[in-house]
Order: sequence, then structure tokens, then C-alpha cells
Amino acid sequence: MKEGDVVLTPIPQADGRIKNRPAIILRELPPPYRDLLVCGVSTQLHLYVKGFDEIISPSDDDFASSGLLSESLIRLGFLAVLPRKSIAGSIGSISPKRHKRLLKTLSDYLAGKKRDKKANR
Repeated sequence: MKEGDVVLTPIPQADGRIKNRPAIILRELPPPYRDLLVCGVSTQLHLYVKGFDEIISPSDDDFASSGLLSESLIRLGFLAVLPRKSIAGSIGSISPKRHKRLLKTLSDYLAGKKRDKKANR
């Protein structure tokens, strides 16, 4: 598994249940643990946060390689740090360009930088 991979993993839901969900590996954390920072992926497009989240659609160049089955929301506001052993497996990957953009959006937000008014896509 590597950064940018779309994986299946048990992730705690808002209601406290744990459910196997797709997630994107954003970053591997430093040794010795090498846990993975992931963001959740959802088909609940109404949860979209403009200028923060991204929608990945069948018309996108990296949709086919993602392993996702339908238009989905990449939720940067739904983060988790998971041990590698909790990852069920990889189903695909997003493009390096999208991965870099997600990291920049998250980094800019954490640094308190203003976001462009245009939605990420």
C-alpha cells in the first residue's frame, strides 16, 4: 500500500458504528509505527464541503483506476489515523495530481490559509 491508494478499512462512523468503507491514503506517518493518515470516501454527495472536499466522477481521468463504483465524495473533513494491519486491502488509486491537491488543500487549511472560492474538482 502506498499514498494515493484507495483502500477498504473499518472506519468509525458518526453514529459510533464501525463500517468497512473506502478511504484514501493521504500520508504514511513516521517510523516506527508507520500508521496511515486516511480520509473517508462516501457516495453521500450532499455532505460536500465546497473548497475543501473533492468529488471524483466517472468522467475524471483517474476514476477508473480508483476502483470506486460510482461518483463519490473525498471527505478531507473525515480523517483517521489507522494501523496498517487494519487495512483490508487496496481497490485502486487516485492520480498523483489529485493526491497532491488533496494534501495541499488540507495543509493550507491546517495552516490557516484562505482558500480560493472555486470548488475543488
